[in-house]
Amino acid sequence: MTTVKMVAVDMDGTFLDDKKQYNQARFLALYQQLTARGIKFVVASGNQYYQLTSFFPEITHEIAYVAENGAWILDRDEELFCGSFSRSDIDAVIDTLQNGHYPGLRYLLCGRNSAYYFDETDEKWLAKMRHYCHRLKKIGSIDEAKDDRLFKFALNLSDDYVEPLMADIARLHQGAAAATSSGHGSVDLIVPGNHKAHGLGLLAQRWGISHDEVLAFGDGGNDLEMLKQSGFSFAMGNAPQRVKGAARFLAPNNNDQGVLQVIEEMLAGEGPFAESAR
Repeated sequence: MTTVKMVAVDMDGTFLDDKKQYNQARFLALYQQLTARGIKFVVASGNQYYQLTSFFPEITHEIAYVAENGAWILDRDEELFCGSFSRSDIDAVIDTLQNGHYPGLRYLLCGRNSAYYFDETDEKWLAKMRHYCHRLKKIGSIDEAKDDRLFKFALNLSDDYVEPLMADIARLHQGAAAATSSGHGSVDLIVPGNHKAHGLGLLAQRWGISHDEVLAFGDGGNDLEMLKQSGFSFAMGNAPQRVKGAARFLAPNNNDQGVLQVIEEMLAGEGPFAESAR
């Protein structure tokens, strides 16, 4: 018999609706049931840790985070893992971004202490990014962030240039940087292997949980490894087809509180969870 022992949720387009909100009362009632059954709750997102904690003020010290697409893993405020690029790899990637043909490209460098932007970065885009990065600092050169552990580039560009950029990263920086896209012109460059599935794997090992006992939800390309790895993987109804193809099941749309609906089914032993319990 397979039972769920971990619930892992992506945030934007998955746990959150299009207004970046969720039904807190409904979720907290479900969270109490999860806790009573010993089921772990994990936030697995490409967003900054300091932004993610703002969504869960009541329970943030009780849960785990796979933040920055898996670059930084924390369990009940304890750091389990923090990846980092080498300085030479950072310099090489910046050279590619500055000299490649990617019209309208904008990017941040993300680290444990803060996210960073350079002087010439577009202010309108920065205003939007401040919703995702609650710690954001301007630097004149990469040397000003040398004391931080830098583990992600957050890029934004026209959809027309996403595939060429990702191909260039794969060709020029194989083994040093990996590109993953969450849609809408957003691309993250991460340390290869430091993805969400890696983070969930570390937590599962810590808690003595198998991948078959993980219920995971996602809607973007940065969720693919996590969905393929998890025994109960749900793509959101609003996810693109390649994400739905990676998941075992389909959840309702994020605007219909699809994650909460499926968690309720799981707690009630309904749907695919009834079959697994036989």
